[in-house]
Amino acid sequence: MARLEEYDISNAFTATVASSERITPPESKEEVRHIDLDITGTPLDFVEGQSVAVMIPGPHEFGNKDHVRLYSIASTRKEERGQNMISLCVRRCRYIDDFSGEERPGIASNYICNLKEGDTLQMAGPYGSAFVVPGDTTCNILMIGLGTGIAPFRAFVKHIYESVGGWKGKVRLFFGAQHGFDLIYMNDERNDFALYYDQKTFKAFQALSARPFVDPNVALDKAIEANGDEVWGMLQDPKTYVYLGGLEKVGTLFDKAMAKIAGSDLQWEQKKNELKGAKRWFELLY
Repeated sequence: MARLEEYDISNAFTATVASSERITPPESKEEVRHIDLDITGTPLDFVEGQSVAVMIPGPHEFGNKDHVRLYSIASTRKEERGQNMISLCVRRCRYIDDFSGEERPGIASNYICNLKEGDTLQMAGPYGSAFVVPGDTTCNILMIGLGTGIAPFRAFVKHIYESVGGWKGKVRLFFGAQHGFDLIYMNDERNDFALYYDQKTFKAFQALSARPFVDPNVALDKAIEANGDEVWGMLQDPKTYVYLGGLEKVGTLFDKAMAKIAGSDLQWEQKKNELKGAKRWFELLY
């Protein structure tokens, strides 16, 4: 993926906040918001899996005019085009300053999370696609995600079952969080994926930390290993596509689990290279 400064943002347009909803419960220390943006009159034309750039007005440090960040679109082309809307899934971030050691709010995420209905923001795009939905409804889809990396998967599942319909291939989603209420689009505040649990081809597997208040590590690899026979069987099918989204450790946890399932690191590496060579492997990690 290109560096942020390499993205062309000359086609900037103005979007208006139609709604901003916190989708993690109040007791969660993580604030994640689902934000619907009205793009009426803009040139934005997108497909599932693409991203948009959000430009945070300055001035910023080092004399930068704009602070730019990319966000995956969490909505489908059909649903939101009809309403002239797109959706973003944004987590309010904090970081430790390298020089002072102080905790500071993330510039882009806090700017977006603070927006209210009727506020406007500058955007550009779309960019990608890092993820591409197969055109064949008999294909299998394996999605692995953490955090807001689940945003494009929400769009995928909505597109597969609502826009395309009659999906015959297996659709499997493995998603993890430290606490149950941090499972984005899978908690009591907002459970979009529950709309598809009655689909015969769809299954979602949740992975949590065994000791959420002590150990922050999410047992994503354990959830995959527990379903190893099915996952490995899917990967033998030349119609299976793999998608990884979210934090970089998603890739590490998936590799760890798959090496055990495959029998060795070498066997998994061979299978992984086969998937990449056949263009059936996609990842959007940060």
